[in-house]
Amino acid sequence: MLGTIVLVLLILLLVGALPNWSHSASWGYAPSGTLGTVLIVVLIFVLLGKI
Repeated sequence: MLGTIVLVLLILLLVGALPNWSHSASWGYAPSGTLGTVLIVVLIFVLLGKI
């Protein structure tokens, strides 16, 4: 249950970090790349049953 909640929150953060909005256009892909990496790690942990 906790893994699913964390996974959903990370997906929402990943979508929110995409540089589509004017205030975040100068950030580039660094925020979404970092959150994407964290999302992949959490997904691996969920699939392995560690979370």
